[in-house]
Amino acid sequence: MLEQKKKKIIYFITKSNFGGAQRYVYDLATSISKDKFEVMVACGGNGALTDILSLASIPSLIIPNLIRNVNILDDILVFSHILGILRREQPDIIHLNSSKIGGLGALAGRLAGVKNIIFTSHGWAWHESRSQIGRFSIKFLHWITVLLCHTTITVAEKERIEMSALPWTKNKLAMVHNGIRPIDFLEKSISRNYLISKNPALAIYKDSLWIGAIGELHRNKGYEYLIPAYANLEISPTAPLVIVGEGEERLPLENLARTVLARKETNKDYSEKIIFLGNIPDASKYLKAFDIFTLTSIKEGLPYVLLEAGLAGLPIVASEIGGIPEIISNNVSGILTRPRDIAGITASLSTLLCKADLRENLGGSIKASIAENFTLDQMIRQTSVLYNE
Repeated sequence: MLEQKKKKIIYFITKSNFGGAQRYVYDLATSISKDKFEVMVACGGNGALTDILSLASIPSLIIPNLIRNVNILDDILVFSHILGILRREQPDIIHLNSSKIGGLGALAGRLAGVKNIIFTSHGWAWHESRSQIGRFSIKFLHWITVLLCHTTITVAEKERIEMSALPWTKNKLAMVHNGIRPIDFLEKSISRNYLISKNPALAIYKDSLWIGAIGELHRNKGYEYLIPAYANLEISPTAPLVIVGEGEERLPLENLARTVLARKETNKDYSEKIIFLGNIPDASKYLKAFDIFTLTSIKEGLPYVLLEAGLAGLPIVASEIGGIPEIISNNVSGILTRPRDIAGITASLSTLLCKADLRENLGGSIKASIAENFTLDQMIRQTSVLYNE
């Protein structure tokens, strides 16, 4: 009996940092059956993603000039490079991730005759803070991308429903939730000691409650609402807000933190209460350092960081957007707030800080739900079906 030929998959993604979409690509590329598929990843630049792919012996293809923002000349060069990759490698499947590479890659895939073009939306970009014309333009481009692809995966049912309302898209859509593998969390004291070593200002809070957030310092993550909400808490100054992550908004957010805390009458007590730790490698391992986790984004698909925080058994305050309500049942496995609702965030944090039994109940509920419903095996199995169609 002849051995079945492996199918070649090329995963495309715009940036080579290690955010949620990159985590998705890495998990698929390293976990998909090596007996059935040959995989490689194409992305813009050398970064954390290409580093860990190299450790996993997954080849990376670097696409010059590939950046998130629109630049007509650069985008023409990127398109030409993608087309060259497809003609040289002749993949059976291309799997596109992120808005920029989705449109360019889908068009190049059609011209190169790729038999199975798949695009994963990690949250529709028209939900970002933009002008009405900007949102309409992005929605139109997403629609064209979906039409050019054979299948579009949405990571949340809400995202699938939104796109299916547009013409000729319904039969091209499949929903596959993100999933995660078990995590070896470090216990609370070890985690706190490590984070204190990164910023000794945390040492005075070693035995206090900690409110935590992990994510890129980007406007989509809604830190500009979390920080004033935290400053409005009517509590004694013994619960720091610890923010893990780096990004373009760090300086404005640090300035915002100083401004809102300076308004407090107890300003002296609030010295260094909002702690920016920057990037922490494998940050999820240290989640048990926190007592409460927050994600106050204004745009999300189905965020990995909530799955990780839930698996750590943390009570969560999160925005009711994208696929987040598919992870968290309000007041059962977490607390949902309206996006940009500073007062709502403040009230939710205040409730959790005051009620230890509620923190325990919400944390236990979300942990059980994540362990049962959001596994990496489920994600790989459902995605493999789409590769074989």
